[in-house]
Amino acid sequence: MYKAIRKNPSAAQAADKILTALRDIPVSALSDNMHRNIGSVGLHPYQRPGKKTMAGTAVTVRSRGGDNLTYLRALEFCRPGDVLVVDAGGDLNNAVVGGILSFYAAHIGVVGLVVDGAIRDVAEIRDRDFPVYARGVTHRGPYKDGPGEINVSVSVGGMVVNPGDIVVGDQDGLLAIPQDDAEHVIEKALAVLEAEAETMQAMKEGRWSRAFIDALEARCNN
Repeated sequence: MYKAIRKNPSAAQAADKILTALRDIPVSALSDNMHRNIGSVGLHPYQRPGKKTMAGTAVTVRSRGGDNLTYLRALEFCRPGDVLVVDAGGDLNNAVVGGILSFYAAHIGVVGLVVDGAIRDVAEIRDRDFPVYARGVTHRGPYKDGPGEINVSVSVGGMVVNPGDIVVGDQDGLLAIPQDDAEHVIEKALAVLEAEAETMQAMKEGRWSRAFIDALEARCNN
């Protein structure tokens, strides 16, 4: 029998202490410790800018472009603290999510939406703190026919997200971190932030050494 939506259970959620730590770390500091080649490209934040980093456990959706039947069903798989990640194939013809459905996601405790596709009601979304990332915007509403899949590996903005990955986002963009790697990445990112703070202090005090530029230039000339 044909099934409009294939459904899998949601993965175990990341530990609260991990998510709490990530919310105080800029995505750029995390990215610097993941080879600088992992993360989404072409997805933009539409919420009101804030200082905290979005961090939550991924519940994933793969849907036909411009169709939100799978999104509607996937809300039942979301728990407080999850990020709902929708691979809509980058389609911009019809919006998958708008003001009402993003409001409902926030209401049930979802901590962010990521849509590789279109959204609408942007003025409404920009007036809220609730994180919504998308590839683009259109006024045209969604279809509700399927097909789709819930909790499968997806790709959003060229970034693979597996169910249970930790998805982080700020005004710079999005990153997916496997739960097993999270503590190591956090430790490294905090070291980066400490080093950056020392550099800033050195700049203020006029003792910032620029000798490293000579080494970089010499490397390029070889």
